[in-house]
Amino acid sequence: MYNKTNRNLARKGKHRRIRNKLAGTTQVPRLCVYKSLNHIYAQIIDDEQGVTLACASTLEPDLRTLPSRTNTEAARQVGERIAEKAREKGISSVIFDRNGYKYHGRVAALADAAREKGLEF
Repeated sequence: MYNKTNRNLARKGKHRRIRNKLAGTTQVPRLCVYKSLNHIYAQIIDDEQGVTLACASTLEPDLRTLPSRTNTEAARQVGERIAEKAREKGISSVIFDRNGYKYHGRVAALADAAREKGLEF
């Protein structure tokens, strides 16, 4: 099929096209998801000011104790954590940026967990 280099280049192209159409504002920031082979990361970003308002990942100390940091359960934990941090900052609504990844598996688990904790997309 594809080797990893071409697959990642295709994902980056998709991400560039997505970012041309959506941007986070101060009122409605952008929830950006990134996944590597070993971890999953989520950031809430205000693109107008160029700052990260909140972030969560499987690198956090209490999530490092999970049996596996690469499965959908770990992504669900990160989604819950980012929603809690957003609520602490007074953020209730975000724009979801899947970063060129397909909306299934770990990305969908993170998004569903964030929605369950009260974050609106």
